[in-house]
Amino acid sequence: MDEEFALEQVQETEWILPKTGKMRVPGRIFADPEMIEDLRAEVGGEWSALRQIRNVASLPGIVVAAIALSDVHPGYGFPIGGIGAFDPDEGVVVVGGVGFDINCGVRLMRTPLHRDEVKDRLGTLADDLYRTVPAGLGSTGKLKLSLSEIDRLLVAGARYVIDRGYGMEEDLEFIEERGAIAGADPTAVSRRAKERQFRQVGTLGAGNHYLEVQYVEEIFDQPAAQAYGLRVDQIVVAIHTGSRALGHQIGQDYLKEMEVATRKYGIEVPELELVCAPIESPEGKRYLSAVACGANCAFANREVIGHLVRESFARVLGLRPEEVRLVYDIGHNNAKFEEHVVDGEIRTLLVHRKGSTRAFGPGREESPAPYRKVGHPTLVGGTMWTASYVMRGTEVGMEKTFGSGVHGAGRAVSRRKAAKRYFGKEIEQEMRSRGIILRAHSMRGVAEEAPGAYKDVERVVKAAQAAGINRLVARLRPLAVIKG
Repeated sequence: MDEEFALEQVQETEWILPKTGKMRVPGRIFADPEMIEDLRAEVGGEWSALRQIRNVASLPGIVVAAIALSDVHPGYGFPIGGIGAFDPDEGVVVVGGVGFDINCGVRLMRTPLHRDEVKDRLGTLADDLYRTVPAGLGSTGKLKLSLSEIDRLLVAGARYVIDRGYGMEEDLEFIEERGAIAGADPTAVSRRAKERQFRQVGTLGAGNHYLEVQYVEEIFDQPAAQAYGLRVDQIVVAIHTGSRALGHQIGQDYLKEMEVATRKYGIEVPELELVCAPIESPEGKRYLSAVACGANCAFANREVIGHLVRESFARVLGLRPEEVRLVYDIGHNNAKFEEHVVDGEIRTLLVHRKGSTRAFGPGREESPAPYRKVGHPTLVGGTMWTASYVMRGTEVGMEKTFGSGVHGAGRAVSRRKAAKRYFGKEIEQEMRSRGIILRAHSMRGVAEEAPGAYKDVERVVKAAQAAGINRLVARLRPLAVIKG
């Protein structure tokens, strides 16, 4: 093993990558020993999460450590499952630290139903959701917006679609940032990005996005579960999607601008995928405004899908829309200003979370009032036939990860390799044998998202729990899966 990747074990699932070469801070990795061996094995390959952690630790203005969580795997510049916090005066904003699906995230909704109450109507419900929620590559929704309407949505986020009759006023308290990140400026978003979004608000998309009808299998933290309104055998719905084509276009547009800015400001980056700009530069401010727009678009998108889910449950199961309540809606591809304690001092930092979710512990004002004593939920997606999890932040996580948490199982195999290794119809048959209904718009997409293409989500959440950075609240099992 190259000396620059010699890891020091701090505790069972916490490791330090010491500062070497041009690193400004060390790396900090939360993973079990087997995961660490997998990361070490990648170093000689084309993509390496360890190398990316080292590269992020070399960026100007980074504070404390470049952090990777147990779902870490190589991404574009930043590792997915990575966190980097930067000083606003000395630091940079990095396109690779947010990615192309800005504010991709998960929304969890709870119902008053017991799993036994839906088992005889589950197929009908899955069919109705499949017809009701537009999904698949290039899918379009009923909400068609003009350019001026898109601009208003990019500023107001979830509030905009609620005012149009999609969603409920009470939802806003249970969305990260109340459904709208401040500082959004539509003039920072290209016309091309807006045109790509005209009819994509309220659509699920493709790839790893999904809608799942689930049930609560087990509660691990009763006080938190009670605060979140969760109980064993309760029917819940998880929605995983982001900012769709608009977010992707923002990423494409700003990669070009940031490449110019990197040269303009004489910033040395370890690789081109980490092109960036000073946070306080005109380019940096403009990109952050565009990120806020993309994030607000994603909040609005999930709010509309949540509305469609309520309509489907009303048609099939006779629930009133207000009986399908929002537990929480939170993103995992963002860059936001937050206050954190560093060396005993409260500092405002720009926190990049790439494939990582905010996981604030007890007492933070950003959490919804009913959740403040326990901290807000974090939502960890599994695969099509494995469990998903509700977790929460901790004081240890606030100290060691800037209040961040794992977001999913994390890929183990690329989509291209998965499509060659697995077959959609075989996966559908396996799911049927497990009592799970699948409705998919693309069998190739199902193959690309095969459970075997992902890490073991059980190990991912247990590593985070063992490190003390996130705490298990509940395990959720899928009953019906809608895929693009």
